Amino acid sequence: GGQKSGKSSIETISYVYGAQAVVISVDPRKVYVADPEETSHTCARADSELELGPNGEQFWWYQCTVKGGREGRDLDVVQLVQACENLGAGEVLLNSMDADGSNAGYDHKLVAMVKNAVSIPVIASSGAGCPQHFVDVFNKTDVQAALAAGIFHRQEVSIHEVKQSLVESDIRVRL
Repeated sequence: GGQKSGKSSIETISYVYGAQAVVISVDPRKVYVADPEETSHTCARADSELELGPNGEQFWWYQCTVKGGREGRDLDVVQLVQACENLGAGEVLLNSMDADGSNAGYDHKLVAMVKNAVSIPVIASSGAGCPQHFVDVFNKTDVQAALAAGIFHRQEVSIHEVKQSLVESDIRVRL
């Protein structure tokens, strides 16, 4: 994957309009494993009991999905984002299928893993439930942007509240 042929959509759009015009949307979900040696994929490790898998697994990899997270592929998030960056993608929109709709906060391990794997900007998505979640994702990862939808559509939190919280935490934001 990620081998340049000059014919992929990513390469074509990047060549014609520039890398900034190519934003890939990635929808990974956790696949738990008892031991990282069981897989060739890049794994994360649980730091607390709350992160353990359904059978007590301490490790997982982030499987890329299609069809809104309903179908998985034997491709991990690091493999995909690095291949897409190599082809000319200019930004990653990272949607955690596990955190989506949870209102429990962004998946910091996922965000940090992807951010550390590429040099292009990463936008964290999925999981925000309050203004502090935005503060946390910026303080705990090197992500360039974070977004949310549901909390705003349901009018649980206003955009102004999020921006005010970020400003109060010395995080740069457009007002």
